[in-house]
Amino acid sequence: MFGGIGNGDMVCLRVVPLRHQCLGAAVSQLGKTSPFVLRFLSPGGTSGTAAAPPLGAVVGGFPGSPERQPSAHKLSGREWARFLARCLRLTDSLLVVVSVLAGYVIRFDGGHSFAESRENALGALLAAGLAVAWIGALHFYRTRDPKVLGIGSSEYKRVAVSTTRVFGLLAVFLVVFRLEPAWAFYVASFPLGLLALVGNRWFARRWYNRKQAEGQFLVKAIVIGEPNDVRYVLGRIAKKTGAAYEILGVSLPGARRGMMLDVDGRRIPVLSSTDDVVRTVGKHGAEAVIVAGPVPGGNQYIRELGWRLEEHRAELVLASTLTNVAGPRIHWRPVEGLPLMHVDVPQYSGGKHVLKRLLDIAGASVALVLLSPLFLALAVIVKRNGPGPVFFKQERVGKAGRPFRMIKFRSMVTDAEASLAALMASNEGAGVLFKMQNDPRVTSCGRWMRRYSLDELPQFWNVLTGEMSLVGPRPPLQREVEAYERHTHRRLLIKPGITGLWQVNGRSDLPWDEAVRLDLYYVENWSIMGDVIIMWRTFKAMCMPSGAY
Repeated sequence: MFGGIGNGDMVCLRVVPLRHQCLGAAVSQLGKTSPFVLRFLSPGGTSGTAAAPPLGAVVGGFPGSPERQPSAHKLSGREWARFLARCLRLTDSLLVVVSVLAGYVIRFDGGHSFAESRENALGALLAAGLAVAWIGALHFYRTRDPKVLGIGSSEYKRVAVSTTRVFGLLAVFLVVFRLEPAWAFYVASFPLGLLALVGNRWFARRWYNRKQAEGQFLVKAIVIGEPNDVRYVLGRIAKKTGAAYEILGVSLPGARRGMMLDVDGRRIPVLSSTDDVVRTVGKHGAEAVIVAGPVPGGNQYIRELGWRLEEHRAELVLASTLTNVAGPRIHWRPVEGLPLMHVDVPQYSGGKHVLKRLLDIAGASVALVLLSPLFLALAVIVKRNGPGPVFFKQERVGKAGRPFRMIKFRSMVTDAEASLAALMASNEGAGVLFKMQNDPRVTSCGRWMRRYSLDELPQFWNVLTGEMSLVGPRPPLQREVEAYERHTHRRLLIKPGITGLWQVNGRSDLPWDEAVRLDLYYVENWSIMGDVIIMWRTFKAMCMPSGAY
């Protein structure tokens, strides 16, 4: 999971045999930083699709996941973890050496570089020490841990933390010993290396995504539990997880091999009863067993299952229906062999929110300056498109229910609000929202501005004045708030945002309950790193718009 932002609402706890490294966390939000692949196999092990397959026939993926043909050689999850970790270890080390070398040869503040000065031997020793410490920190902070590779922002965060710690110690060293040329390591090697390492992980993730699309790097898994629990877990995994599972089938209490379980219109093969799941793991080569809720035998059964799975080097994944809780709020404290999971209370004020406000001010100020030519061009286009003001100001509800005037470029006719009642019968929106894909009130220039979210750009002013944030829940209308259910009011605990999880996960195409869930998840689990990732994903969504009308 990444630092506070995700889309999942299921917590998976892994119990891993000592000889086996865990491949990946079963939940991630944000989200969708790597496309999810869920494939179902028949008991025979062949993959494919069918609308209503009989026993032994092929069962395709969930609706919404593209069907993929397996490649000639399909790497397993374990093979992927070892291979990718080795590749990253090599490329990370190479990038560190190149970055440190840049600091060794670059001049600082007009003086001599270490390579040019009489202290070049000392500089070479310092450069070698820095490279070794940097490479060691990347290993010490487990930046190549299979649980974070390709999933969320934790991978990037660990790289940034390990790099920052090393250069923090370097800064102390330089101040104490007053080595002027060595500051080149700080001003050149640090930014160059950090960007290179993060870019390396990004390219590795893109490569990983392509391999997933080809049906590789999938963890073969069997889901066990009561039918309703199994359906819930499979549904959540299919929609929101960042880890890619190849679902071989399910094991149900008292079930027989050959039965089928219906999951969202798909018939999933039942491989065995829960009592015979270990033999089934060995027969099908499963790499993980996901326990979906309570099972007959309770804790004793789960403990013995973990022991027995060791002989097959398969991991045990315990799925909990604990909702809207991200990794940073979860802490473990063992008490006499009893693992207790502590869930922190969400914080709606404090230092993190001060930092968020500073980020808002800096981001909005830069955006208003850099985008001013675009603002001018859009203002001229809107003005020439028809009568009416350039800007549209509408009262929205902000933090703690306080109203504010949200600013947008006008994308509708001037009497749009007055004609709303006549269009309610054609409402295509979900829940309390009003949406029409072909709204007759939208102007000709408004259609393409809405498609690329250009009409939202003036809201940077709302961010600068403190009424909105760069990232947050969707700013609601007063009539929407009045129709909220009791728990939905929690969306108002923090400032609304120009963008958010709702913006990068479908926008107007999102069902109302899913939009509410994403907003509530963000409210309780946001982080600065998560905000940065959402802003990056928003930029990509603007370039390739979907669900905007």
